[in-house]
Amino acid sequence: MIAIANPRKAAASRLHPSAKTHNAATAGHEAEKAAKRAQMRARREAFFAAAIEFIPCRQFLKADSERRASVPPASAAVPLERFDGPTPSGAGLTPYIASLYKTRLLDKEEEQFYFRRMNWLKFKASKLRARLDKRRASLKQIERVEGLLAEAETVKAILITSNLRLVVSIAKKFVDATWSLDELVSEGNLALMRSVEKFNFALGNRFSTYATYAIQRHFFRLSDKGRQHRKRFVNDDEPLRDRAEKPLSTEYCSSEQIAMLKQVFADFLAELEPRERKIVVARFGFDGKTPRTFRELGTQMGVCKERIRQIQSRAMDKLRELASEAKLEQTVDNWL
Repeated sequence: MIAIANPRKAAASRLHPSAKTHNAATAGHEAEKAAKRAQMRARREAFFAAAIEFIPCRQFLKADSERRASVPPASAAVPLERFDGPTPSGAGLTPYIASLYKTRLLDKEEEQFYFRRMNWLKFKASKLRARLDKRRASLKQIERVEGLLAEAETVKAILITSNLRLVVSIAKKFVDATWSLDELVSEGNLALMRSVEKFNFALGNRFSTYATYAIQRHFFRLSDKGRQHRKRFVNDDEPLRDRAEKPLSTEYCSSEQIAMLKQVFADFLAELEPRERKIVVARFGFDGKTPRTFRELGTQMGVCKERIRQIQSRAMDKLRELASEAKLEQTVDNWL
Protein backbone atom coordinates (compact mmCIF):
# COMPACT_ATOMS: atom_id res chain seq x y z
CA MET A 1 0.00 0.00 0.00
CA ILE A 2 1.25 3.44 -0.88
CA ALA A 3 0.92 6.06 1.93
CA ILE A 4 -0.53 9.36 0.87
CA ALA A 5 1.15 12.32 2.56
CA ASN A 6 -0.95 15.05 4.23
CA PRO A 7 -0.60 18.14 2.01
CA ARG A 8 -0.85 20.59 4.92
CA LYS A 9 1.83 18.83 6.95
CA ALA A 10 3.99 18.58 3.91
CA ALA A 11 3.59 22.29 3.28
CA ALA A 12 4.33 23.13 6.90
CA SER A 13 7.46 21.06 6.75
CA ARG A 14 8.57 23.02 3.73
CA LEU A 15 8.15 26.45 5.48
CA HIS A 16 11.08 28.75 5.09
CA PRO A 17 13.07 29.35 8.37
CA SER A 18 12.19 33.06 8.18
CA ALA A 19 8.46 32.20 8.31
CA LYS A 20 8.98 30.15 11.47
CA THR A 21 10.84 33.05 13.03
CA HIS A 22 7.98 35.38 12.08
CA ASN A 23 5.42 33.13 13.75
CA ALA A 24 7.47 32.94 16.94
CA ALA A 25 7.86 36.73 16.98
CA THR A 26 4.11 37.19 16.51
CA ALA A 27 3.38 34.84 19.42
CA GLY A 28 5.87 36.71 21.60
CA HIS A 29 4.34 40.03 20.63
CA GLU A 30 0.85 38.80 21.55
CA ALA A 31 2.11 37.56 24.92
CA GLU A 32 3.73 40.94 25.58
CA LYS A 33 0.49 42.75 24.71
CA ALA A 34 -1.46 40.47 27.05
CA ALA A 35 0.99 41.20 29.87
CA LYS A 36 0.68 44.96 29.29
CA ARG A 37 -3.12 44.71 29.34
CA ALA A 38 -2.95 42.86 32.65
CA GLN A 39 -0.62 45.50 34.08
CA MET A 40 -2.97 48.25 32.92
CA ARG A 41 -5.97 46.53 34.53
CA ALA A 42 -4.07 46.26 37.82
CA ARG A 43 -3.08 49.92 37.61
CA ARG A 44 -6.67 51.00 36.94
CA GLU A 45 -7.91 48.98 39.91
CA ALA A 46 -5.34 50.54 42.25
CA PHE A 47 -5.99 54.02 40.81
CA PHE A 48 -9.74 53.93 41.36
CA ALA A 49 -9.47 52.19 44.74
CA ALA A 50 -7.22 54.89 46.26
CA ALA A 51 -9.08 57.45 48.41
CA ILE A 52 -8.80 61.15 47.54
CA GLU A 53 -9.53 63.10 50.71
CA PHE A 54 -9.81 66.86 50.81
CA ILE A 55 -11.59 69.61 52.72
CA PRO A 56 -14.61 70.70 50.61
CA CYS A 57 -15.00 74.42 50.09
CA ARG A 58 -17.65 76.49 48.31
CA GLN A 59 -14.85 78.56 46.78
CA PHE A 60 -13.95 75.60 44.57
CA LEU A 61 -17.31 75.88 42.77
CA LYS A 62 -16.79 79.50 41.73
CA ALA A 63 -15.58 80.58 38.31
CA ASP A 64 -12.33 82.04 39.62
CA SER A 65 -11.45 79.04 41.81
CA GLU A 66 -8.49 77.98 39.66
CA ARG A 67 -7.00 81.47 39.67
CA ARG A 68 -7.41 81.82 43.45
CA ALA A 69 -5.75 78.43 43.97
CA SER A 70 -2.93 79.08 41.50
CA VAL A 71 -1.77 82.66 42.06
CA PRO A 72 0.34 82.90 45.24
CA PRO A 73 0.46 86.02 47.39
CA ALA A 74 3.36 88.41 46.98
CA SER A 75 4.93 87.16 50.23
CA ALA A 76 5.09 83.54 49.07
CA ALA A 77 8.58 82.23 48.39
CA VAL A 78 9.90 78.70 47.94
CA PRO A 79 12.23 77.23 49.17
CA LEU A 80 11.49 78.07 52.76
CA GLU A 81 15.11 78.19 53.93
CA ARG A 82 16.22 81.34 55.69
CA PHE A 83 19.71 82.24 56.80
CA ASP A 84 19.01 85.36 58.84
CA GLY A 85 18.64 85.31 62.60
CA PRO A 86 20.40 83.19 65.22
CA THR A 87 20.13 79.41 65.30
CA PRO A 88 19.62 78.06 68.83
CA SER A 89 22.32 75.82 70.18
CA GLY A 90 22.75 73.64 73.22
CA ALA A 91 24.11 70.36 74.46
CA GLY A 92 20.77 68.60 74.06
CA LEU A 93 19.98 70.06 70.64
CA THR A 94 20.19 67.44 67.91
CA PRO A 95 21.26 68.38 64.35
CA TYR A 96 17.70 67.68 63.19
CA ILE A 97 16.13 70.13 65.65
CA ALA A 98 18.80 72.74 64.95
CA SER A 99 18.09 72.47 61.22
CA LEU A 100 14.42 73.32 61.76
CA TYR A 101 15.33 76.86 62.75
CA LYS A 102 16.69 77.45 59.26
CA THR A 103 13.14 77.20 57.91
CA ARG A 104 11.04 80.33 58.04
CA LEU A 105 7.42 80.41 59.17
CA LEU A 106 4.54 81.12 56.79
CA ASP A 107 2.50 84.28 57.17
CA LYS A 108 -1.30 84.08 57.19
CA GLU A 109 -1.74 84.82 53.47
CA GLU A 110 0.82 82.20 52.46
CA GLU A 111 -0.76 79.66 54.77
CA GLN A 112 -4.23 80.26 53.35
CA PHE A 113 -2.92 80.00 49.79
CA TYR A 114 -1.09 76.72 50.35
CA PHE A 115 -4.04 75.08 52.11
CA ARG A 116 -6.37 76.31 49.37
CA ARG A 117 -3.95 75.06 46.71
CA MET A 118 -3.52 71.62 48.27
CA ASN A 119 -7.24 70.99 48.71
CA TRP A 120 -8.17 72.45 45.33
CA LEU A 121 -5.69 70.12 43.58
CA LYS A 122 -7.25 67.14 45.33
CA PHE A 123 -10.74 68.43 44.53
CA LYS A 124 -9.83 68.76 40.85
CA ALA A 125 -8.23 65.31 40.81
CA SER A 126 -11.34 63.82 42.39
CA LYS A 127 -13.62 65.44 39.79
CA LEU A 128 -11.44 64.32 36.88
CA ARG A 129 -11.28 60.75 38.16
CA ALA A 130 -15.06 60.64 38.64
CA ARG A 131 -15.50 61.29 34.89
CA LEU A 132 -13.28 58.38 33.84
CA ASP A 133 -14.45 54.92 32.83
CA LYS A 134 -13.09 52.42 35.35
CA ARG A 135 -12.52 49.83 32.62
CA ARG A 136 -11.20 52.05 29.84
CA ALA A 137 -9.30 54.90 31.49
CA SER A 138 -6.12 55.53 29.50
CA LEU A 139 -2.63 55.83 30.89
CA LYS A 140 -2.57 59.52 29.94
CA GLN A 141 -5.79 60.20 31.87
CA ILE A 142 -4.52 58.33 34.93
CA GLU A 143 -1.18 60.15 34.88
CA ARG A 144 -2.96 63.51 34.67
CA VAL A 145 -4.90 62.81 37.87
CA GLU A 146 -1.81 61.37 39.57
CA GLY A 147 0.12 64.51 38.60
CA LEU A 148 -2.42 66.69 40.41
CA LEU A 149 -2.19 64.49 43.51
CA ALA A 150 1.61 64.54 43.39
CA GLU A 151 1.56 68.35 43.28
CA ALA A 152 -0.85 68.36 46.23
CA GLU A 153 1.65 66.25 48.18
CA THR A 154 4.38 68.77 47.37
CA VAL A 155 2.25 71.60 48.75
CA LYS A 156 1.46 69.48 51.80
CA ALA A 157 5.19 69.02 52.40
CA ILE A 158 5.62 72.81 52.42
CA LEU A 159 2.92 73.16 55.08
CA ILE A 160 4.40 70.40 57.21
CA THR A 161 7.99 71.64 56.91
CA SER A 162 7.08 75.19 57.91
CA ASN A 163 5.42 73.94 61.12
CA LEU A 164 7.93 71.36 62.38
CA ARG A 165 9.32 73.85 64.89
CA LEU A 166 5.87 74.05 66.47
CA VAL A 167 6.05 70.34 67.28
CA VAL A 168 9.40 70.77 69.02
CA SER A 169 8.22 73.72 71.13
CA ILE A 170 5.21 71.71 72.35
CA ALA A 171 7.16 68.46 72.84
CA LYS A 172 9.62 70.15 75.21
CA LYS A 173 6.80 70.64 77.73
CA PHE A 174 5.92 66.93 77.80
CA VAL A 175 9.34 65.32 78.23
CA ASP A 176 9.31 62.96 81.20
CA ALA A 177 10.73 59.64 82.40
CA THR A 178 8.67 57.74 79.85
CA TRP A 179 8.97 59.87 76.71
CA SER A 180 12.18 61.49 75.47
CA LEU A 181 12.19 64.64 73.34
CA ASP A 182 13.11 62.73 70.17
CA GLU A 183 10.26 60.26 70.71
CA LEU A 184 7.76 63.04 71.34
CA VAL A 185 8.92 64.98 68.28
CA SER A 186 8.42 61.86 66.15
CA GLU A 187 4.91 61.33 67.56
CA GLY A 188 4.12 65.03 67.24
CA ASN A 189 5.15 65.05 63.59
CA LEU A 190 2.57 62.35 62.89
CA ALA A 191 -0.10 64.42 64.63
CA LEU A 192 1.00 67.45 62.59
CA MET A 193 0.61 65.54 59.33
CA ARG A 194 -2.91 64.48 60.27
CA SER A 195 -3.73 68.07 61.21
CA VAL A 196 -2.64 69.35 57.79
CA GLU A 197 -5.09 66.91 56.18
CA LYS A 198 -8.01 67.90 58.44
CA PHE A 199 -7.56 71.65 58.81
CA ASN A 200 -10.48 73.68 57.40
CA PHE A 201 -8.73 76.72 55.95
CA ALA A 202 -12.03 78.30 54.84
CA LEU A 203 -12.86 79.24 58.45
CA GLY A 204 -10.04 81.78 58.41
CA ASN A 205 -8.23 80.52 61.54
CA ARG A 206 -4.47 80.16 61.81
CA PHE A 207 -3.26 76.60 61.37
CA SER A 208 -0.83 76.86 64.29
CA THR A 209 -3.74 77.25 66.72
CA TYR A 210 -5.52 74.20 65.36
CA ALA A 211 -2.33 72.12 65.19
CA THR A 212 -1.29 73.09 68.73
CA TYR A 213 -4.53 71.70 70.11
CA ALA A 214 -4.23 68.48 68.07
CA ILE A 215 -0.59 67.89 69.04
CA GLN A 216 -1.21 68.65 72.71
CA ARG A 217 -4.19 66.31 72.73
CA HIS A 218 -2.00 63.56 71.27
CA PHE A 219 0.73 64.23 73.85
CA PHE A 220 -1.76 64.20 76.72
CA ARG A 221 -2.90 60.75 75.60
CA LEU A 222 0.71 59.59 75.51
CA SER A 223 1.38 61.13 78.94
CA ASP A 224 -1.67 59.40 80.35
CA LYS A 225 -0.36 56.06 79.09
CA GLY A 226 3.01 56.87 80.65
CA ARG A 227 1.43 57.71 83.99
CA GLN A 228 -0.50 54.46 84.01
CA HIS A 229 2.72 52.58 83.22
CA ARG A 230 4.57 54.31 86.05
CA LYS A 231 1.76 53.68 88.52
CA ARG A 232 1.88 50.00 87.65
CA PHE A 233 5.64 49.50 87.73
CA VAL A 234 7.10 52.20 90.04
CA ASN A 235 7.39 50.95 93.62
CA ASP A 236 10.24 52.54 95.56
CA ASP A 237 11.05 55.69 93.61
CA GLU A 238 8.93 58.22 95.52
CA PRO A 239 9.95 61.31 93.53
CA LEU A 240 8.99 59.57 90.30
CA ARG A 241 5.68 58.45 91.79
CA ASP A 242 4.92 62.02 92.85
CA ARG A 243 5.69 63.19 89.35
CA ALA A 244 3.40 60.55 87.89
CA GLU A 245 0.53 61.79 90.04
CA LYS A 246 0.99 65.43 89.04
CA PRO A 247 -2.21 66.65 87.36
CA LEU A 248 -2.02 67.98 83.83
CA SER A 249 -3.37 71.33 82.72
CA THR A 250 -6.25 71.12 80.26
CA GLU A 251 -7.07 74.79 79.87
CA TYR A 252 -7.60 75.01 76.13
CA CYS A 253 -10.83 77.02 75.84
CA SER A 254 -12.02 80.41 76.97
CA SER A 255 -14.41 80.73 79.91
CA GLU A 256 -17.30 81.41 77.51
CA GLN A 257 -16.54 78.28 75.50
CA ILE A 258 -16.25 76.18 78.66
CA ALA A 259 -19.61 77.53 79.83
CA MET A 260 -21.10 76.56 76.49
CA LEU A 261 -19.65 73.05 76.75
CA LYS A 262 -21.12 72.66 80.23
CA GLN A 263 -24.54 73.66 78.93
CA VAL A 264 -24.26 71.26 76.00
CA PHE A 265 -23.29 68.44 78.33
CA ALA A 266 -26.16 69.29 80.68
CA ASP A 267 -28.50 68.97 77.70
CA PHE A 268 -26.95 65.60 76.88
CA LEU A 269 -27.48 64.38 80.46
CA ALA A 270 -31.13 65.42 80.25
CA GLU A 271 -31.55 62.93 77.40
CA LEU A 272 -30.56 60.00 79.63
CA GLU A 273 -32.90 57.94 81.76
CA PRO A 274 -32.96 59.05 85.43
CA ARG A 275 -30.95 56.05 86.63
CA GLU A 276 -28.40 56.43 83.84
CA ARG A 277 -28.01 60.12 84.60
CA LYS A 278 -27.58 59.47 88.33
CA ILE A 279 -24.86 56.90 87.72
CA VAL A 280 -22.91 59.04 85.23
CA VAL A 281 -23.04 62.10 87.51
CA ALA A 282 -21.90 60.08 90.53
CA ARG A 283 -19.24 58.04 88.73
CA PHE A 284 -17.47 61.10 87.31
CA GLY A 285 -18.07 63.49 90.19
CA PHE A 286 -20.17 65.96 88.20
CA ASP A 287 -22.08 66.75 91.39
CA GLY A 288 -18.92 68.15 93.00
CA LYS A 289 -18.38 65.12 95.20
CA THR A 290 -15.65 62.48 95.06
CA PRO A 291 -16.37 60.03 92.20
CA ARG A 292 -18.07 56.88 93.53
CA THR A 293 -17.07 53.34 92.68
CA PHE A 294 -19.28 50.70 91.09
CA ARG A 295 -19.48 48.91 94.44
CA GLU A 296 -20.56 52.05 96.32
CA LEU A 297 -23.27 52.83 93.81
CA GLY A 298 -24.41 49.21 93.72
CA THR A 299 -24.82 49.20 97.52
CA GLN A 300 -26.65 52.52 97.40
CA MET A 301 -29.03 51.44 94.61
CA GLY A 302 -29.50 47.84 95.75
CA VAL A 303 -27.91 46.11 92.74
CA CYS A 304 -24.57 44.42 92.03
CA LYS A 305 -21.58 46.42 90.81
CA GLU A 306 -21.69 44.65 87.43
CA ARG A 307 -25.18 46.00 86.85
CA ILE A 308 -23.94 49.54 87.58
CA ARG A 309 -21.14 49.03 85.06
CA GLN A 310 -23.62 47.87 82.40
CA ILE A 311 -25.88 50.90 82.94
CA GLN A 312 -22.90 53.25 82.76
CA SER A 313 -21.72 51.63 79.54
CA ARG A 314 -25.16 52.05 77.98
CA ALA A 315 -25.32 55.69 79.10
CA MET A 316 -21.85 56.43 77.68
CA ASP A 317 -22.87 54.99 74.31
CA LYS A 318 -25.86 57.36 74.29
CA LEU A 319 -23.65 60.33 75.17
CA ARG A 320 -21.18 59.48 72.39
CA GLU A 321 -24.04 59.27 69.91
CA LEU A 322 -25.41 62.64 71.04
CA ALA A 323 -21.96 64.23 70.77
CA SER A 324 -21.52 62.78 67.29
CA GLU A 325 -24.91 64.07 66.12
CA ALA A 326 -24.10 67.52 67.52
CA LYS A 327 -20.63 67.41 65.85
CA LEU A 328 -19.15 68.41 69.18
CA GLU A 329 -15.57 67.45 68.37
CA GLN A 330 -15.66 69.46 65.13
CA THR A 331 -17.03 72.47 67.03
CA VAL A 332 -14.17 72.36 69.54
CA ASP A 333 -11.62 71.89 66.75
CA ASN A 334 -13.00 74.96 64.97
CA TRP A 335 -12.62 77.02 68.15
CA LEU A 336 -9.00 76.04 68.41
